[in-house]
Amino acid sequence: MSYQATLEIRSHGRGTQEITGEVARIASASGIDTGVVHVFVQHTSCSLMITENADPAVRADMETLAQRWAPDGDPAYRHNDEGDDDMAAHARSMLSGSSVSVPLGGGRLLLGTWQGIYLWEHRTAPHPRRLVVTVTG
Repeated sequence: MSYQATLEIRSHGRGTQEITGEVARIASASGIDTGVVHVFVQHTSCSLMITENADPAVRADMETLAQRWAPDGDPAYRHNDEGDDDMAAHARSMLSGSSVSVPLGGGRLLLGTWQGIYLWEHRTAPHPRRLVVTVTG
């Protein structure tokens, strides 16, 4: 059995936004007890991650690392159609990934104690983002 829903999120601009609750509500609505929840973001300048949900410094440090991996406005970039953060956002998305999967048990996400699911916006300005959540069991 499978269930699929689309989740619309408006990002706040560069940084992370927890979406664990929204994904959990979709998983619950599926009526599936045991399986896998797969979340995929339909964009190339943001990504998804599972990371610590207790200390926001972890996510701030991830942003510091991303700035090192793919700095805005690097003069070596050829793609800058939408500004200095354009190519950096695409590179960060490729390096961090466009999907996550979480086991489902008892109709609930089986995340660890300190884990949360986050949309990681790599553009500096807010953007509408569409995610596809598929529950299979």
